[in-house]
Order: sequence, then structure tokens, then C-alpha cells
Amino acid sequence: MNRNPVVTRFLAFFCALALFGASVSPLYASMLGTGALIAAEQAGADRERLLEMLERDEVRGQLQAMGVSADLAAERVARMTDAEVRMLNERLDELPAGAGVLGVLLFLFVLFVITDALGVTDIFPFVRAQ
Repeated sequence: MNRNPVVTRFLAFFCALALFGASVSPLYASMLGTGALIAAEQAGADRERLLEMLERDEVRGQLQAMGVSADLAAERVARMTDAEVRMLNERLDELPAGAGVLGVLLFLFVLFVITDALGVTDIFPFVRAQ
């Protein structure tokens, strides 16, 4: 099988260029600090704590009384940013023991109404997105 020498040289040049380009491509790596790892772990723990709060029977009852299913509330908690979850858990820590359920439900209700008004969620039919 006779090949054209121009084609052979072109293929050899192309292969060499591809190998050179692959070895020169920049790699980006950085150190991951302990603070970042701790923040990520804390965010996961805060989210789990909030989801456990939604599993309580009295919280489920209050959410259903407001017209929100517990599954929809859990889905919304999963979509919350780490800062929102941290803020909600800090608010839970400030409330006295046993008295925080109504406050949490009120906070979640207001949060859901705001997200409905912004068009992020569509939970309440009486709220129109802007």
C-alpha cells in the first residue's frame, strides 16, 4: 500500500502537534483549606437538621394547615442556599425549646411566599410572580 508522502508527513505532524498540545495544556489546582471543608460539612449538617425538623408530626400538621405539603417543603429546603439554611437554623437556635415550631412555620411560610413572588417556586395560587 503506497501512501502519498505529503499525507504521511501531514499525519505525523498532526499527531506530534496533538501530543505536544495535550502535554502543554494548563492544569489548575489549589489547596483546599480546612475552613472550606468545615463549612461544607456544617452546611450539610444544617440542612439535615432542618429536614429532620420537617419530619416532626406537629410541623407536618402545621404545614398542611397552611396548604403546603411536607414533601414540597422538603424539596424547597433542598433548593435553599447554604446561607439561607444557616440563617434558618440560627433562628431555630434563638427560639426557646418547644416554642419554635410556630415561628419556624411562619418563617417558612413567609419564605415560600417571597420565593413565589419572585417566580422561583409556584406553591400558592394567590401569589402572582412579578
